[in-house]
Amino acid sequence: METQIIRSTTRKKTISAQIKDNTFIVYAPVNFPEKELEKIIEKLRVRLVKKQKKRELNTNIDLNAIAARLNREYFGGMVKIVSIEYSINQNSVFGICNYRTRTIRISHRLSAMPEWVRDYVIVHEMAHILEPNHSPDFWNLVYRYKLAERARGYLIAKSNSSDSPDDLAEGALA
Repeated sequence: METQIIRSTTRKKTISAQIKDNTFIVYAPVNFPEKELEKIIEKLRVRLVKKQKKRELNTNIDLNAIAARLNREYFGGMVKIVSIEYSINQNSVFGICNYRTRTIRISHRLSAMPEWVRDYVIVHEMAHILEPNHSPDFWNLVYRYKLAERARGYLIAKSNSSDSPDDLAEGALA
């Protein structure tokens, strides 16, 4: 991605950036030191690329429809979800559920995995809305998903082959 720096005499301290037509555009004060600007540009680039990826994932993949299908199939429509979306900042867990607010966040890393693995994580998180712990009742709900064992094995294998072996440590699926 090409980077374009636009310096302005009207800017005194602030630096901002945007991605437009595959160009990373940075707006900076005229007299801002080049070395400091380079550091800030890299941080802004990472942040904006993550934001763009999240927007693309949540636009291209309808997690609400997937959750509704899984809810009907495995929970008889009993689970009420307020929102479900991909999260770019979940690097140590694959999914997280807030059972009080009925919101689910799914790691962007699942978008590169088979759909049945993503579906398992969604079922796991949906089960937390009904059982907000890892009790036997919770696991009985999760194991309704026919590929639960296979998906757990896949996630364990993936975490063992990645740079961060703690991906599936206790709590990786919260």
